[in-house]
Amino acid sequence: MKVLVTGCAGFIGFHTAQRLLKRGDDVVGIDNVNDYYDTSLKEARLKELDTTAAQSEGRYEFVRGDLAEQTVVDDCFKAHKFDRVIHLAAQAGVRYSLENPHSYVRSNIVAFTNIIEACRYAATPHLTYASTSSVYGANTKMPFSEHDGANHPLQFYAATKKANEMMAHSYSHLFGLPTTGLRFFTVYGPWGRPDMALFKFTQKILAGEPIPVFNHGNHTRDFTYVDDIVEGVLRASDDIAAHNPDWSSGDPDPASSNAPFRLFNIGNNNPVKLSAYIEAIESSLGIKAQKELLPLQPGDAPDTFADSTELKKAVGYKAKTSVEIGVANFVSWYKSFYNGR
Repeated sequence: MKVLVTGCAGFIGFHTAQRLLKRGDDVVGIDNVNDYYDTSLKEARLKELDTTAAQSEGRYEFVRGDLAEQTVVDDCFKAHKFDRVIHLAAQAGVRYSLENPHSYVRSNIVAFTNIIEACRYAATPHLTYASTSSVYGANTKMPFSEHDGANHPLQFYAATKKANEMMAHSYSHLFGLPTTGLRFFTVYGPWGRPDMALFKFTQKILAGEPIPVFNHGNHTRDFTYVDDIVEGVLRASDDIAAHNPDWSSGDPDPASSNAPFRLFNIGNNNPVKLSAYIEAIESSLGIKAQKELLPLQPGDAPDTFADSTELKKAVGYKAKTSVEIGVANFVSWYKSFYNGR
């Protein structure tokens, strides 16, 4: 297949594009390589994709451009006929949305509109896009289920991703565009983002600096290893969203519709305390962390816990990598990557 992967210089987009190339698909990647975090890491991912493409049967083309610019998206769709579009580009980060909400409007709302409009006019067979567990916001019913409402986000970032889900449904309904939204739960692993806990903790522990432990380490996260995320993304993308004949407007299911629209959680289905996550990092590094215990940050949810039943029923896959193995893999990559630079 020929697949468009947006955000291919990003953490999950890079891994997704790499897996597609390794299995022999043709990939067009697009990314504006912005400076939200260290661009040298993004450029290194792009270089790695070039290497993967040279070693695989899949053909690869990279477009350096901003998806919020309609002409960039339109030109890409004019040049290629895509069998699948996997939209992973976004302005991520919970706390940054408190500082710069306009970047979220541009990257998460305007860019998404350009992508979904292009898919509409190109009659793209299936659009798969990234959402987030953060949409569950103020929900306290555990585990989080796609069948429950998610109408009280706690950060602007989550609000923009919830908007993406609603926008996708409108296009599925109006134009018959098959769409699948994937709610990611705390993704981690090699080539990860420097603004996330695992990266920051590893960096600080190695430097002998104290790490900030919010909520005194008592909150839980459904940490999900990046390879598990990518497997779920590819299986969901390969599968075409179907109409749900049992859907009722009198008692609507938020996760499906009588339009070709679906929402799935991708999580490990196994929440882990932050304190235990830190212990896994300490064990992999062989160094005890100095901890600065702090209260819960504004906008942070105390706990996340994914009900992954629906994804397994639909595509036959459930995340399986333990935190101990996933963290060890990250630490091994981190030491190799930064010691060689």
